[in-house]
Amino acid sequence: TVHWHGVNQTASWHNDGVPGVTQDAIQPGDSFTYKFTVDRPGTFWYHS
Repeated sequence: TVHWHGVNQTASWHNDGVPGVTQDAIQPGDSFTYKFTVDRPGTFWYHS
């Protein structure tokens, strides 16, 4: 999963990247497409 810092998760909070809490872990060999709206300019970061 991917955990975002500084990106508002409005209407996509379930994609916050906390495995077992907000979404299931992405297993090796599987894929997941994150969809979100960027609502402001800036520098943000993420990690898995």
